[in-house]
Amino acid sequence: MTIDEDDNLWVALYGGGAIVKVNSTRWMEIFYKLYSLNEEQRKQQPTAGAVFAVVGLETRGLPVFEVDLLESLDDEITEPLIHGECPTWDSRNNILYYVDIHVGKIYSYNYTSKEITSITLNGEVAPVVPSKSNPNMLIVGLDRSIVAVKWNKDGTFTSKLLVVVADDKPDSRMNDGKADKEGRIWFGTMGKDGDVGTPNEGTLYKVTRDNVSSPEVMVSPVNISNGMAWNKANNKFYYIDSPTLQVSEYDYDNEKGTISNRRVAFDLKNYNINAHPDGMTIDQDDNLWIALYGGGSVIKVNPTTGELLNRIPIPAECVTSVMWGGPDLDVLFVTTSRVSLTEEEINEQPGAGSVYALINLGTKGVPVFEADIIDSI
Repeated sequence: MTIDEDDNLWVALYGGGAIVKVNSTRWMEIFYKLYSLNEEQRKQQPTAGAVFAVVGLETRGLPVFEVDLLESLDDEITEPLIHGECPTWDSRNNILYYVDIHVGKIYSYNYTSKEITSITLNGEVAPVVPSKSNPNMLIVGLDRSIVAVKWNKDGTFTSKLLVVVADDKPDSRMNDGKADKEGRIWFGTMGKDGDVGTPNEGTLYKVTRDNVSSPEVMVSPVNISNGMAWNKANNKFYYIDSPTLQVSEYDYDNEKGTISNRRVAFDLKNYNINAHPDGMTIDQDDNLWIALYGGGSVIKVNPTTGELLNRIPIPAECVTSVMWGGPDLDVLFVTTSRVSLTEEEINEQPGAGSVYALINLGTKGVPVFEADIIDSI
């Protein structure tokens, strides 16, 4: 179907041997058929299947819109996981880290060699934050604890427990987290029950060198602590509590590491988006890129205006998180999940659980901050 300058629709009839012109304000009134072949005529037309050009129609069409972003799905870069999450880019090693939360696996994807390796921890693992002091050390969420993990080149690893949080909420777990410009880590928790967590069982914490043993509570209570990002000027902090269906914006004081004056930067309900916002990242233009869990897509949002700028489909319903990476930070890595899908749904979307790469998006990310809360283990 297409439309002309008079807002009439032109519709191809498959099996009807015709094109019809329709008044779009009076949907069922057909003005006329351009042509129609009977059965005998069809037999006489061996060019059926060709492309034809029809002229002399006494009207014209409208300009064809061009996509303002040339997005391209660069296929799956991994095999499906159960619940892929928390991608983070390590620019020193050209490595993408990501996790399979419920089986306790941390994966390393070497962007240059395409080699994938993994280690398995004893518990539910999320998130993963590269450490500034050692290119082989990661700060990791493990159940309700924060641990430092040194991943050796021979594939072995050592770990050290740093702190356990939320003793009053034993069924909660770590879910997402990132480092800020000063190397402080912001970790968030959630309740374990169901896709949308246990209401009000989560908390957003801040961890510094000075408070590793007693992280500071920044936001509480929350439902599912999820995506985080800081703008380029480093005076705004964006945060997602998934069941609210909103992205919150806070004023951010980088020197003190504090947030204040919460307001809504983007509300999914304003666009009738039937999904939960999950992981989030930011580009060099201060636009947010948000994974839609249950929405099979990634959206690009202007947090200043609250405008939805673009929506990019992903061949998996449960999109969990996003992260810029690649040598030029112009590849958007997308993690997905199959944990809540039925066998029939998995057959319909066999790539669910894979990590995807989006390229040619017309922008790029900003450098990933590294954790600076511990020197070694």
